[in-house]
Amino acid sequence: MYQSEFTQFINGFLEKNPEVDSERRELRLTLWDRDVSLEDQRRWKESRVPQKPYVYQPE
Repeated sequence: MYQSEFTQFINGFLEKNPEVDSERRELRLTLWDRDVSLEDQRRWKESRVPQKPYVYQPE
């Protein structure tokens, strides 16, 4: 099966440095896989500012 040079490099790097993958997974949990409260979602929706139809038109 064909693998690009970049894929081969990344696979080799991860084989030589397995701690990088575990750190990546750990950091992903802290940034992305979080529970978002309904109160936060409500506040975000209320604070949204509507965008003008044509952004680049001077006033």
